[in-house]
Amino acid sequence: MKIKILCFLLSFISIIAYSQNRKITVNVSGFKSDKGKCLLYLYNNKKGFPTDADKAIHTSIGKILNGKSCIILNNIADGDYAISVIHDENDNGKLDKNFIGMPKEGVGVSNNAKGSFGPPSFKDSKFQLNKELLISNITIKYL
Repeated sequence: MKIKILCFLLSFISIIAYSQNRKITVNVSGFKSDKGKCLLYLYNNKKGFPTDADKAIHTSIGKILNGKSCIILNNIADGDYAISVIHDENDNGKLDKNFIGMPKEGVGVSNNAKGSFGPPSFKDSKFQLNKELLISNITIKYL
Protein backbone atom coordinates (compact mmCIF):
# COMPACT_ATOMS: atom_id res chain seq x y z
CA MET A 1 0.00 0.00 0.00
CA LYS A 2 2.82 2.41 0.85
CA ILE A 3 4.41 1.78 -2.54
CA LYS A 4 1.16 2.61 -4.35
CA ILE A 5 0.80 5.86 -2.42
CA LEU A 6 4.43 6.75 -3.09
CA CYS A 7 4.02 6.04 -6.82
CA PHE A 8 0.86 8.15 -6.92
CA LEU A 9 2.58 11.06 -5.16
CA LEU A 10 5.60 10.90 -7.45
CA SER A 11 3.36 10.84 -10.52
CA PHE A 12 1.36 13.77 -9.23
CA ILE A 13 4.50 15.78 -8.50
CA SER A 14 5.93 15.07 -11.95
CA ILE A 15 2.66 16.18 -13.60
CA ILE A 16 2.72 19.45 -11.64
CA ALA A 17 6.40 20.02 -12.44
CA TYR A 18 5.82 19.30 -16.12
CA SER A 19 2.90 21.69 -16.42
CA GLN A 20 4.99 24.49 -14.88
CA ASN A 21 7.94 23.98 -17.19
CA ARG A 22 6.75 25.93 -20.22
CA LYS A 23 8.77 28.47 -22.13
CA ILE A 24 7.72 31.48 -24.19
CA THR A 25 10.23 32.99 -26.61
CA VAL A 26 9.23 36.51 -27.58
CA ASN A 27 10.84 37.99 -30.69
CA VAL A 28 10.26 41.73 -30.90
CA SER A 29 11.15 43.64 -34.09
CA GLY A 30 10.58 47.06 -35.62
CA PHE A 31 12.52 49.18 -33.13
CA LYS A 32 13.49 52.47 -34.75
CA SER A 33 16.72 52.61 -32.71
CA ASP A 34 18.77 50.51 -30.31
CA LYS A 35 18.55 53.19 -27.63
CA GLY A 36 16.95 52.20 -24.32
CA LYS A 37 15.42 48.81 -23.54
CA CYS A 38 12.51 46.57 -24.40
CA LEU A 39 10.07 46.22 -21.51
CA LEU A 40 7.86 43.12 -21.59
CA TYR A 41 4.74 42.49 -19.50
CA LEU A 42 2.88 39.16 -19.32
CA TYR A 43 -0.80 39.20 -18.31
CA ASN A 44 -3.15 36.31 -17.55
CA ASN A 45 -6.38 38.34 -17.65
CA LYS A 46 -7.75 41.61 -19.00
CA LYS A 47 -7.25 43.58 -15.78
CA GLY A 48 -4.62 46.20 -16.55
CA PHE A 49 -3.77 44.93 -20.03
CA PRO A 50 -1.87 46.38 -21.85
CA THR A 51 -0.85 49.52 -19.98
CA ASP A 52 -0.85 48.80 -16.22
CA ALA A 53 2.48 47.11 -15.50
CA ASP A 54 1.47 46.57 -11.86
CA LYS A 55 -1.23 44.11 -12.99
CA ALA A 56 1.23 42.01 -15.05
CA ILE A 57 2.08 38.61 -13.59
CA HIS A 58 5.60 38.71 -15.03
CA THR A 59 7.88 41.47 -16.26
CA SER A 60 11.14 41.26 -18.13
CA ILE A 61 13.66 43.60 -19.73
CA GLY A 62 15.47 42.91 -23.00
CA LYS A 63 18.36 44.50 -24.83
CA ILE A 64 17.78 45.91 -28.29
CA LEU A 65 20.28 45.05 -31.00
CA ASN A 66 19.90 45.92 -34.68
CA GLY A 67 16.26 46.88 -34.17
CA LYS A 68 15.33 43.56 -32.50
CA SER A 69 15.01 42.05 -29.04
CA CYS A 70 14.54 38.45 -27.91
CA ILE A 71 13.20 37.71 -24.44
CA ILE A 72 12.68 34.20 -23.06
CA LEU A 73 10.16 33.57 -20.29
CA ASN A 74 10.77 30.32 -18.39
CA ASN A 75 8.63 28.21 -16.06
CA ILE A 76 5.27 29.59 -17.16
CA ALA A 77 2.17 27.52 -16.32
CA ASP A 78 -0.35 26.44 -18.95
CA GLY A 79 -3.07 29.00 -19.56
CA ASP A 80 -4.25 31.99 -21.53
CA TYR A 81 -1.90 34.97 -21.69
CA ALA A 82 -1.28 38.23 -23.51
CA ILE A 83 1.98 40.15 -23.85
CA SER A 84 2.59 43.87 -23.98
CA VAL A 85 5.96 45.35 -24.99
CA ILE A 86 7.32 48.89 -24.84
CA HIS A 87 10.36 50.51 -26.42
CA ASP A 88 11.61 52.42 -23.39
CA GLU A 89 13.85 54.70 -25.45
CA ASN A 90 14.80 57.05 -22.64
CA ASP A 91 15.37 54.15 -20.20
CA ASN A 92 13.11 55.54 -17.48
CA GLY A 93 11.31 52.23 -16.86
CA LYS A 94 7.88 53.28 -18.10
CA LEU A 95 5.84 54.18 -21.17
CA ASP A 96 5.93 57.91 -21.84
CA LYS A 97 2.67 59.43 -23.10
CA ASN A 98 1.70 62.78 -24.56
CA PHE A 99 -0.83 65.17 -23.02
CA ILE A 100 -3.82 63.20 -24.36
CA GLY A 101 -2.47 59.82 -23.26
CA MET A 102 -1.07 58.59 -26.58
CA PRO A 103 2.22 56.66 -26.38
CA LYS A 104 5.31 58.69 -27.24
CA GLU A 105 7.40 55.50 -27.39
CA GLY A 106 6.94 52.32 -29.41
CA VAL A 107 4.41 49.72 -28.26
CA GLY A 108 3.28 46.26 -29.28
CA VAL A 109 1.15 43.34 -28.13
CA SER A 110 0.92 39.62 -28.80
CA ASN A 111 -0.80 38.58 -32.03
CA ASN A 112 0.10 42.11 -33.24
CA ALA A 113 -3.50 42.93 -32.33
CA LYS A 114 -4.74 46.38 -33.19
CA GLY A 115 -7.01 48.55 -31.11
CA SER A 116 -9.73 50.81 -32.42
CA PHE A 117 -9.92 54.15 -30.62
CA GLY A 118 -7.67 52.82 -27.85
CA PRO A 119 -5.30 50.00 -27.01
CA PRO A 120 -5.85 46.43 -28.24
CA SER A 121 -8.03 44.18 -26.08
CA PHE A 122 -6.85 41.21 -24.05
CA LYS A 123 -9.26 39.05 -26.04
CA ASP A 124 -7.61 39.97 -29.37
CA SER A 125 -4.10 39.68 -27.95
CA LYS A 126 -4.40 36.47 -25.96
CA PHE A 127 -2.83 33.15 -26.81
CA GLN A 128 -2.95 29.74 -25.18
CA LEU A 129 0.17 28.22 -23.70
CA ASN A 130 -0.19 24.43 -23.63
CA LYS A 131 3.02 23.11 -25.11
CA GLU A 132 6.61 23.10 -23.98
CA LEU A 133 7.73 25.99 -26.21
CA LEU A 134 5.73 28.82 -27.70
CA ILE A 135 7.19 31.51 -29.96
CA SER A 136 5.53 34.90 -30.16
CA ASN A 137 6.55 37.47 -32.77
CA ILE A 138 5.63 41.07 -31.99
CA THR A 139 6.26 44.16 -34.11
CA ILE A 140 6.72 47.48 -32.31
CA LYS A 141 4.53 50.32 -33.61
CA TYR A 142 5.10 54.03 -33.16
CA LEU A 143 1.98 56.20 -33.07
